[in-house]
Amino acid sequence: MTLWQLMWRDLKSILSDKDLVLTIFGAVLFYSVLYPLPYLNQVPTEQNIVVVDHDHSSLSRRVIRHADASSKIRVQAVLPSVDEAKQWITSGEAHGLLVIPEGFRRSLLLGKGATLSYGGDASYFLIYSAVVEGLVSAGMDASKQIQMVGLLARGQTAAQVEKSLDSITINSVPAFNPSLGYTPYVVPGLFLLILHQTMLIGICILGASQWRTTGYWQSVSPLLLVSARVLTFSSIYAVLAIFYLGYCFYFYDVSVLATMTEVSLFMLPFILATAALGTAVSSLFVRPDLPTQFFLLISMPILFVAGFVWPLALIPEPLLLLSQIIPAVPAISGMLNLNQMGSGWLAVLPQWLQLWGMFALFSCLALVGVKYRQQQALANGH
Repeated sequence: MTLWQLMWRDLKSILSDKDLVLTIFGAVLFYSVLYPLPYLNQVPTEQNIVVVDHDHSSLSRRVIRHADASSKIRVQAVLPSVDEAKQWITSGEAHGLLVIPEGFRRSLLLGKGATLSYGGDASYFLIYSAVVEGLVSAGMDASKQIQMVGLLARGQTAAQVEKSLDSITINSVPAFNPSLGYTPYVVPGLFLLILHQTMLIGICILGASQWRTTGYWQSVSPLLLVSARVLTFSSIYAVLAIFYLGYCFYFYDVSVLATMTEVSLFMLPFILATAALGTAVSSLFVRPDLPTQFFLLISMPILFVAGFVWPLALIPEPLLLLSQIIPAVPAISGMLNLNQMGSGWLAVLPQWLQLWGMFALFSCLALVGVKYRQQQALANGH
């Protein structure tokens, strides 16, 4: 049996197994919609808040108008007490509150400090962050208005006042995430992890299903079987990677700074190393239901040690060293640097070489595992 014939047999085995089709094709398509869907609006805006105004002055009303004009928040109601405001937050009708103290205008006009109190539900940190940012911005705007009135009353010109209040101007330009949203931040790394995990699950399900039965896998050399399996799954996932890194990145407006050649060159050892790892690990399973459970269980730890959703400095060093044997970890790090941050090829060369080393190591382990399974089948009379 030639290599191409064996690859064709593997492909037929994949397409004839509904669990494999659902895992490989269904999961990839499903997750391409599921994960980005809640964050299509990128950042939370127009979050409902309530205001408790104890001052009832022209300045307090100006603060409320400034808050309502913010893109981050919307003033839902002005309430008489904090207790009533808490009820609004508890019921979910509002996500935050602003308390303007009595004597607020008088204290500011006398040059004394005045404290605006903010509060809210911090269960959803993105919403809470938007509420606090909007309230702080509104408070600073109102404070600047009071300072302007005071400086003009002391005889300063409008130009002097503007220079005094805006002595430093910050021009903030995001370098790697122009929208400052969740989707361009997490989706690129998450898509690579999905490709990694679904490929491992698919290869292990196929292997675990075959080791228990007599089949074509017994009549060929371990080298030929490993080569065919790696090439078959690599071919399938090359197409799926094009869908993720091409169409999905374009659809979700994810920034792409690397060239197609650079992305293809970097993805090649990642796909091959993952396929080789899956073939090696598949020799450890004889029940098709176990790979899904195992790899789903370790998906979350891999997500954290990859370093794009959690600071690596807060992860124990032994875990970081252990994670370097997982292809997804250097692949995610390298691809984010290359494709989202615009790093040059020399910056990701260590990860690229590491992936090629993993491919060589896991291919050797796959040969050992497949040979063991063939010997076990022969000894059992299969």
